[in-house]
Amino acid sequence: MSDTPRTIADLIAEADSAGHDHAATEKNSGLQHIHNYATGAIVWFPTWRTFRGTSDWSEAVEGVAEDFRSRPTPVEEQAATFLADDLAALLRRAAASSDANVFVQENLVHHLTRTWAVADAVAKATGRELPTGNTTPSIFAGYPYDVYAQDGGTFATTLWNDMVDARRNQALKDEAARKALKPVSRKALKNAARKAARR
Repeated sequence: MSDTPRTIADLIAEADSAGHDHAATEKNSGLQHIHNYATGAIVWFPTWRTFRGTSDWSEAVEGVAEDFRSRPTPVEEQAATFLADDLAALLRRAAASSDANVFVQENLVHHLTRTWAVADAVAKATGRELPTGNTTPSIFAGYPYDVYAQDGGTFATTLWNDMVDARRNQALKDEAARKALKPVSRKALKNAARKAARR
């Protein structure tokens, strides 16, 4: 058996083909899952611990660290700004998507792992231990999610709901705007004129 670290894609592909005992699959794979009832799909995602054991982790952390090293701003300040901007951009894209549930399936894992990679890159750059979930790194002081609770499960489910809500809220705004621009019928104009005349 090869000692080469697996990729997240490998783990998810195996989980998808493992059958219906999702609890056993979670235990054996180090993944967690969410049922996407809107599409009928099971969406698998790694815990932050599992992510660190994949080949994707070192690549992601080094990529973020390289970006940090190329700028003069303090690493923690860069990281906090990046996380806030990245989340805002994700929710804007979710709001503009044609199908929020499909968008979530396509973007959830990438956003989770990139967020964890940023925190690990900061730890490496500042000579600290990697976050373990016992304490919250300062870069998450203004972040709206607990990214380590339940091994990342809380982060995933809350972010999932927020992406779906972003699309729903945008749809409501679009509908309100459409109604506001809807032409007024001649009958409604006549009724309004009659009411005005009686005043």
